[in-house]
Amino acid sequence: MNVLAVQQGTGVLQRLNLDGWLLVWLLLLIAGGLAIQFSASGGSGAVLLFQTSRLLIGFGLMLVLAQISPRIMLRATPWAYGAVTALLVLVLLIGKEGGGANRWLDLGVRFQPSEFAKLAIPLMLACFFHASRERPDFGKTLLALLLIAAPVGLVIVQPDLGTAVVIGCFGMIALLLAGLKRRFIFGGALLGALAIPGLWVSLRDYQRERILNLLNPESDPLGAGYHIIQSKIAIGSGGAFGKGFMQSSQAQFGFLPEPTTDFIFAVISEEFGFVGVVVAMLLFIAITVRMLQIAFAAQWRYSRIAAASLALGFFFSFALNAAMTTGLLPVVGLPLPLVSVAGSANVTFLAGFGILMAIRSDRRYLAR
Repeated sequence: MNVLAVQQGTGVLQRLNLDGWLLVWLLLLIAGGLAIQFSASGGSGAVLLFQTSRLLIGFGLMLVLAQISPRIMLRATPWAYGAVTALLVLVLLIGKEGGGANRWLDLGVRFQPSEFAKLAIPLMLACFFHASRERPDFGKTLLALLLIAAPVGLVIVQPDLGTAVVIGCFGMIALLLAGLKRRFIFGGALLGALAIPGLWVSLRDYQRERILNLLNPESDPLGAGYHIIQSKIAIGSGGAFGKGFMQSSQAQFGFLPEPTTDFIFAVISEEFGFVGVVVAMLLFIAITVRMLQIAFAAQWRYSRIAAASLALGFFFSFALNAAMTTGLLPVVGLPLPLVSVAGSANVTFLAGFGILMAIRSDRRYLAR
């Protein structure tokens, strides 16, 4: 009877084009995330309802995208890229302010278009490079950089430097996976280093302040350094096994800023300690590994570049949030994927998993 139930369950997943292992890891991460959200919000039903509703929307989108052939996605990708770019322009014209920046559109539903660029850019680059078996030459590399720069520049102007960095990294990962030549990589790194003084001057005062306080947050403990100091206190106080569920004093007493969004990783560390952090990391690693397995099995260039870019971008997003929370990077307001309260971001990540599952199910282009 148990064997029959397993076979029936597997059959349902196959008919829905869902990957069993990836789905298991995602559900474990999301269940743990909802539990920690309940704790970080002080048992707020409103926060839990908001998070659950956005995750359900994301799951619905994931299920829809899993049914779409990558061949159809390939043809639709330029249109999707153009639509996302147009939405980013629209944000600058009629955007709603949130967190000190015009990041949101309210078209009956309030959402953050910059999050969609995390999908549009790597898919567009996969589309751009899929027909060629050769590594990108100078001309194609330059065009690819322009495809990345257009949305990134529009996000920087909002201003939203953190999201701009993330979507830029999604694009650069796709470009590297397309086989970028070594001399272009070294040349780009050199140009980037030479551009640092100009970039520093172009930053806003509060952005420069965040970078400087990264080196010595104690220089302004009640101002720019407050966030990271409180986060480090939460992380350090968790010890090996943590204080226990709903026992985060930093979150419960209001010392930790944004405990349900940017600094949820610190709440995990305080309540579940080093062991809890390791478990969370293993979940993110398991999801990434499964995504990469799907990417490696894809024989079609578009599918392979798109899947691997989304996999590494997902893990990079986790790593950036963890590094920001622990004081290794400046605080720039980045959510922990599928754990932080971040409606548009979580819907986007789940949509990306739908694309991965569609690629996995397209057996015509998978290795036998």
